[in-house]
Amino acid sequence: MIQKVKKQFTEQRYRWWLRASIIVIYLIIVAGAVVRMTGSGMGCPDWPKCFGVWIPPTEQSQLEFSPNTPYKDGMVIIVDKELRVAATDFTSSDTYLESNWEPYTKHDYAIFNVYHTWTEYINRLIGALGGVVVFFMFLFSLRYIRRRPKITLLSFLAVVAMGVQGVIGKIVVDTNLSPALITFHMIFALLIVGLLVYLLHKVKPVDYRYKTNPVMPKFALVLIVLTLVQVGLGTQVRQFIDEQIDLWGYPLQSYWLENNGPLVFYIHRSFSLVLLVLNAWFIYKAITHFKHPKSTYLILGLLILITIVSGVFMNYMDFPFGSQAVHLVIASIILGVQFYLWMRLRVADDTTTL
Repeated sequence: MIQKVKKQFTEQRYRWWLRASIIVIYLIIVAGAVVRMTGSGMGCPDWPKCFGVWIPPTEQSQLEFSPNTPYKDGMVIIVDKELRVAATDFTSSDTYLESNWEPYTKHDYAIFNVYHTWTEYINRLIGALGGVVVFFMFLFSLRYIRRRPKITLLSFLAVVAMGVQGVIGKIVVDTNLSPALITFHMIFALLIVGLLVYLLHKVKPVDYRYKTNPVMPKFALVLIVLTLVQVGLGTQVRQFIDEQIDLWGYPLQSYWLENNGPLVFYIHRSFSLVLLVLNAWFIYKAITHFKHPKSTYLILGLLILITIVSGVFMNYMDFPFGSQAVHLVIASIILGVQFYLWMRLRVADDTTTL
């Protein structure tokens, strides 16, 4: 009896850390969306430090050459609108000596904006927190290593994936925010979410309330694929918007979709209505015909409506502040919910038809 209670307690703690991991990954996605929304991606021009230090500067003067000042190896200053990196530990003389410094060669971005710097820095702190939470989740998964080794293995894979995500973040900074790498950075975060949601599904008992027919799990999988297509189209629209931001800047949002934008924008906008109809039918059938638990389906429906409304705001109201971040984050949550529902439906259907 005592052994059974200890086992249940351990599994509950693992599930707690697993849920916490999912939440913190979504927080990372939110933080990344805020960074993009505010144009703060290069607020810290190096990685993992920020201007060569662990706690970033708060004033421009901290990045200017200072005489008779001790500098640590790797510290960064801005000289003639270029980054200079301390070649070793030294104390500066009265004048700037080029021999003490090396040029930063990974990119030529050398602008300090305190708001951008601290926005990006907080984003990195949240990313580090995510790594810690996922690591603790892995530690609690070790209790499964004998009877369910797959849980422990996939939990460790999540830790590795978080490390890879950090490396991708570094490359994004080193390439001065390559649009393709930013997209891959986002997709990889969604893959981590999918892995964690799968683990949550595996450690929860089969829910027989999701009993259904063979069509519904297949239709749920189709919805996931279609949503992924829509996200892919959205990344193309976002890349076009990034180009318009570079061209017009943030104060001129009305020009971003001048002449109605590219063809992919039309497809993305129209496809959202198709997804709305298909998801509405799916939710209606699940709740009325199969009497599935309503809460998850209603959440899915609400999220889809919010995504569409935020897209309408961006199109017709010249990208109000925060609309891009909301659109991106909610779309990522929709994928997580759809994936969870698909697994619940599939397993309940397989189990109840054996």
